[in-house]
Amino acid sequence: MTVSTARYWSQRWNQCLPPPADADQRAQRLGRDLDRYRRLRTDIEAIDSEIVALLTRTDGQILTSLPGVASIRAAAFASHSLPIERFPDAEHLYSATGLAPALYQSATLNRRGRISRQGLAEHRDALMGIAWGLSQSSPSFAERNAELRARGMTPMQARVALARHACRLAYRLLRTQQPFDEQRYRQGRLGRER
Repeated sequence: MTVSTARYWSQRWNQCLPPPADADQRAQRLGRDLDRYRRLRTDIEAIDSEIVALLTRTDGQILTSLPGVASIRAAAFASHSLPIERFPDAEHLYSATGLAPALYQSATLNRRGRISRQGLAEHRDALMGIAWGLSQSSPSFAERNAELRARGMTPMQARVALARHACRLAYRLLRTQQPFDEQRYRQGRLGRER
């Protein structure tokens, strides 16, 4: 609510204005909107439970062990990444999302450009969603995000860099089917000094 809106309503209530002439129509419209909202929430909950049931039958269920990654994000990423055996390593999976940097090469110039966008946009969005969830819920990823931002990266650049780490982590989880362990991840990250 903006300050001007709050001021308007405060003045209106202070002066005890009578209700507008179309108050009944407004109330009916609000009631219909509320009913529509409730039906949509019911539909969303039903679809969520269907997705959870479908996800439990796949290897992608392990992704829900990541902090900040619920069934919808896990299902979105798993639907594009499974079977994981298609990808020989995490870098191939990352490249398939289209987040890997594009390479520009000429006779005298080799340069990395922006993201290649070669993969499906939905796959890229799913990985970015996982990276965002991890940056909000995992202390290791939040710390890494702060480091990247301190180095001068924009929020989107930092998120793409986090997505690469999230992709490696998701690949490892899908391959090993071992749930995420924050302490083990932190030890591995500090051991590699990345």
